Amino acid sequence: MLCEAVCGVTVEGDSVRGDPDDPFSQGHICPKAAAIPDVQNDPDRLRAPQRRMASGKWQSISWDEALDEAGWKLAEIQRKYGRNAVGLYLGNPSVHSYSAMLAVPLFSRALGSRSRFSATSVDQLPQMLAALQMFGHQLLMPVPDVDRTHFFLMLGANPLASNGSLMTAGGISRRLAGLRDRGGKLVVVDPRRTETALTADQHFAIRPGTDAFLLLAILHVLFEENRVRLGRIESFTDGLLPLREAVRDFTPERAAERTGISADEIRSLAREFSDAPAAVAYGRVGTCTQEFGGLVAWLIVALNAVTGNLDREGGFMFTTPAADLVRLAERTGDRGHFGVWRSRVRGLPEFGGELPAATMAEEIDTPGDGQIRALVTFAGNPVLSTPNGARLDRALAGLEYMVSVDLYRNETTRHANLILPTSFGFERDHYDIVFYLLSVRNAARYVKALVPPPPGVRGDFEVLLDLALSLKRHGGGRKGSTLPLRIARLTGEKRLLDLMLRFGPHKLSLRKLEESPHGIDLGPLKPGRLEHIRLAPEIFLNDLERLRASTNADGLVLIGRRALRSNNSWMHNSLRLVKGPPGCVLLIHPDDAAARGLSAGSLARVRSRVGSVEVPVSITPDVARGVVSLPHGWGHGRDGADLAVAAAHAGASLNDLTDELSIDALSGNAAFNGVPVEVEAAPSRA
Repeated sequence: MLCEAVCGVTVEGDSVRGDPDDPFSQGHICPKAAAIPDVQNDPDRLRAPQRRMASGKWQSISWDEALDEAGWKLAEIQRKYGRNAVGLYLGNPSVHSYSAMLAVPLFSRALGSRSRFSATSVDQLPQMLAALQMFGHQLLMPVPDVDRTHFFLMLGANPLASNGSLMTAGGISRRLAGLRDRGGKLVVVDPRRTETALTADQHFAIRPGTDAFLLLAILHVLFEENRVRLGRIESFTDGLLPLREAVRDFTPERAAERTGISADEIRSLAREFSDAPAAVAYGRVGTCTQEFGGLVAWLIVALNAVTGNLDREGGFMFTTPAADLVRLAERTGDRGHFGVWRSRVRGLPEFGGELPAATMAEEIDTPGDGQIRALVTFAGNPVLSTPNGARLDRALAGLEYMVSVDLYRNETTRHANLILPTSFGFERDHYDIVFYLLSVRNAARYVKALVPPPPGVRGDFEVLLDLALSLKRHGGGRKGSTLPLRIARLTGEKRLLDLMLRFGPHKLSLRKLEESPHGIDLGPLKPGRLEHIRLAPEIFLNDLERLRASTNADGLVLIGRRALRSNNSWMHNSLRLVKGPPGCVLLIHPDDAAARGLSAGSLARVRSRVGSVEVPVSITPDVARGVVSLPHGWGHGRDGADLAVAAAHAGASLNDLTDELSIDALSGNAAFNGVPVEVEAAPSRA
């Protein structure tokens, strides 16, 4: 996560330091925040709209010309094939820009297409589905009250590398140290002994994709031993009896066969969690990006609930952000929806108006009515970040037209006809609309732009709204007046944010935040956010049959990983982040390496159903037997991508191995973890 506002900084030239007077971060920043000037000053960065010529060369053009052409071409394709023929993909960086977060809904509505995709369905979709089904709102996601808990059960998460993910926790190492100082315990469940697991009091090396069995067995023990106590939420919670019945046959002995964690260890874990003065269970990327991600997200909430740790101090709690997206959405009646329509080719369900990203390539390359013929990408590189990137790479080459709002010609945007560059980092005002929604302590900080943007680039809000207006002017998009777009464009993102703050629960304003440059502490998380809880939604109960029918994969399986010095695929052109030992290596257990004749530093060939890569080997007992691991976001250096540093440290793409057919069938989220692979020594090139 970038730390532009949640983790406050001070900047002098190209030197970035943490702000010790920030009440939330207390001076913590991560290496990625320190590298923001590298991106701002990158010679490979685009500083004017770019048009790809018929010759394949790129030409700088004016903004007026670029926006007019983009609106005309997109409208022409929609008139010819229908509104859904133009797709939209939103990448992870969009959530780091409050102006983008305010403009994207306006642009999406103007476009009027159901062919919408984002990084949500390659990341946290199962947790959002659990929030929608259990609490009635897709953004009402609880976070660990890490500062007051006494027992922290962490599944598939590595916050010492990510600084928290769906858990905004600046200075997480300090917070975890505080857990131990008050006599608490950290337990990590992960197939790899991660950076966080190395510091934990206990680590369980679970088989990838079997977390649901572990959680069901823990719940089984709690019911069997009469340890269930809902506490203050009992009066507005339903579904306890169906939940009890659902976990009845998922015994610890059955879970031990699937997870590799013994029945005695599972029983002990259940009792320790139950007996703790305050406990919290939390799962992240490893639990979401697997075949049963939806079930795991549901069971994590259920575990917190039945032990009395949901919506209570030290447990799984909800934020009260100054700019509250949940309350704003409730006022408009938009709490989220699931399965209202399905994808054209595979029939996968939409969520919140978006289709699973795992379907994007087939929706482009499969002929027929509704086929995507044009695409708009915003701050995304799905060729490297979505499953079977090689297929998507080929599909993008066949589009009739493509527009990318981005800083670079990367592995995805090299296919675009137009690239529209925007400001970045300290060049723009910053407020974390999304990450304060997930913060372990309520806080607010607004940062004015610290440096001017380069001449020729524009802000996210301006570009997206002007693109929407151009589309509508040329007769494309959803029918209706352009007045809302024009009003929003005149109002500007700063005034819209101010209104959100003024009508928010803390009645702040931009002026108040500007008068507090180090940020404002709004206090610890407080109980009382929930009104109704459904412990046993039918869609999760029904999905248990799929779990019962599943089997553990034979042979090696692949899992991903994140690194402290890497932010998906989009900061690898910073030399300070990629220099040193190779960041992209295959982690493999010594026994598995010996069985395949692999030695440290040698090249291995890794094959899956969809492709193969060659990558250096790192032999370590920190991954479980039968498991290999590659980091996410590498695989640079493809023809047409203009990223000199990244190309020199290219690595191999995890998503040249992940399978677009491997998904959580319930939610549609991509299943990156537990992919069956074969590994062998790469052929000699002598």
